[in-house]
Amino acid sequence: MRTSPAVRVARSRSRAVFTALAVSASVGLLASGCSSSAGGSQGAADPNAKITLTVGDFGTFGYKEAGLFDAYMAAHPNITIKEDTTTLETDYWTALQTHLAGGSGLDDIQALEVGRISLATSDALSSAFEDLSKAPGVNKSDYLPWKWAQATTASGKTIGLGTDVGPMAVCYRQDLFKAAGLPSDPAAVSALWAGDWAKFVQVGQQFQAKAPKGTHFMDSATGLFNGVVSSSTTQYYSGGKLDYKNSASVKQAWSLAMQADAAGESEGLKEFDTPWQTAFSQSTFATTICPSWQQANIQKFSGAANAGKWNVAQAPAAGNWGGSFLAVPSSGAHTQAAEQLAAWLTAPAQQAKVFEKVGNIPSNVGAYSLAGVTDFKNPFIGPNAPIGQIFSTAAKAIQPAEIGPHSGDLQSDFGNGILLVEQNHKSATDAWNATVQQIDSSVQ
Repeated sequence: MRTSPAVRVARSRSRAVFTALAVSASVGLLASGCSSSAGGSQGAADPNAKITLTVGDFGTFGYKEAGLFDAYMAAHPNITIKEDTTTLETDYWTALQTHLAGGSGLDDIQALEVGRISLATSDALSSAFEDLSKAPGVNKSDYLPWKWAQATTASGKTIGLGTDVGPMAVCYRQDLFKAAGLPSDPAAVSALWAGDWAKFVQVGQQFQAKAPKGTHFMDSATGLFNGVVSSSTTQYYSGGKLDYKNSASVKQAWSLAMQADAAGESEGLKEFDTPWQTAFSQSTFATTICPSWQQANIQKFSGAANAGKWNVAQAPAAGNWGGSFLAVPSSGAHTQAAEQLAAWLTAPAQQAKVFEKVGNIPSNVGAYSLAGVTDFKNPFIGPNAPIGQIFSTAAKAIQPAEIGPHSGDLQSDFGNGILLVEQNHKSATDAWNATVQQIDSSVQ
């Protein structure tokens, strides 16, 4: 997918309203008779009828960019596809909740970000979506097991087909590393911090000691925090319960983020905001935590003058940051056609084409052996680096982590807490306490 990375930043509304919305959506859908069987019969009425399928998504999923919509319409002359795109996932999710609560206004296919998938598979909301495990052409074994499990309810209903995953690497500026006396070859750079995020922060200290004037080792300590947490199997939840205060990964991530800030390693930018985008072209930071979808941002915001200056190294530990799913609301008028389109968009060949075009690593394991993935090289980022191999290898090494109903919100809250230190100059203790207070007051 990618999906817009903006999902990983601040949520714009209180989560307290969600439970009421979810229950209302569930009741409304049941009351209107929008069951799976009802939707399926609508979709099967006339396979040759002229229909329009709308695909609701956010950011850049890459389907239009890779020419997939046009290809599908050419093969199915009776189908017109319209993409209903929202720039920010936060805005998209707010609107989707409203439509679910009202039981109307939904697209034929709705994208779901991984930070929302636990909510979508809950008893309150899962009845709103078709069971895609039963859709023609869909095979569970084609997808990464942990990715498939994320979109599957306790009763075994799979409400979403995985689009992409976010295996992490570290993207770095070769020229700035050289200027600071550090190695610039990907293998040598990877070895600097192999197996330990603390080593990554230590390398940052070495960089700052000889850094070109006005440059920082990393764009944001928030990226570091997310990288550390995302590479752990225990994150914000344990046994279905919110347990972030006792999470070793959260504690380590916060500690390392504070160390990086204190050492002047972070430029203190809010990821994905305009100043962060501008900083790429100004060459003011040397590294960014780099899920596969980050490549599109680097290329878009760095500008042609910085082509070939970036490269990719392995992250200290394998982890997943981001990824999405395609779901089919049961209230749609063309659920069968929508299921067929969703299955086609998430098949290996199509996921490989999206990766080649926008850098979103497939969640369909069949794509990993395709030439477009295994031999892919990005002429803008590490022209000679085996980008496809780096990210697909990282994807296969990811260990599943428990994703709770508010994992995405907590990630956002901690990002805001770190910004209190980086931009508002709060102490680490005050920022932690403020973050805890925000979480405890909003997550029930």
